Amino acid sequence: MTHLLSNVTVSADSQGAMLLGRTTRTAASGIATLRAISTETKILHVTCWGLSDDECQELADLVSEAGVEVQFSPVVLDERALRRDAKSVQDYLVQQHLDADVLSRYFNLSDRYRAYLGELRDLQLPPTGGERWSCRSATAYVSADGHIRRCPYGQASVSVDAPRASIRQFLTDPAQDRVTPDCAAICRSSAASDDRTASCAAPA
Repeated sequence: MTHLLSNVTVSADSQGAMLLGRTTRTAASGIATLRAISTETKILHVTCWGLSDDECQELADLVSEAGVEVQFSPVVLDERALRRDAKSVQDYLVQQHLDADVLSRYFNLSDRYRAYLGELRDLQLPPTGGERWSCRSATAYVSADGHIRRCPYGQASVSVDAPRASIRQFLTDPAQDRVTPDCAAICRSSAASDDRTASCAAPA
């Protein structure tokens, strides 16, 4: 299978993200997986929460030694998760920016990454009377039950068995779904060509 792939992305979580999400996807195990795969491009995608200088330094060393690309995205918590973990929206947003500040000392964060944090803030704290913006996904997804959606989190859909005209209309009409923090975390917007996650290079 690997000979058919031009790039492979392996996901990992920071120590704080593992604790928050009760996962065991360490950066070291992700690097080990990438080392075992022969592809032109290898990417480690790290979900971040509660980062420390020591952890970022260790990650920078791992990435540099392995010669892989690294991407970051912040943990995205919905209202239910915030209540479960007894966190306020303000504390949550502050932590995202603290993590970005720590990351920037060890990696070259793109402007797009910080812009994405601003978008998440606007989603969590919309202006008074404002509405979350409509879905802007440039990608279509087919679910296991045979429905086409603009986003895995979308509610609006059309069956793959529907007439072609109906499918075309669904894909070309204005989106019915609204952007949420969950879908924003994975979105490839039609308004931007780069990923919502930030590609970062460990400094030499």
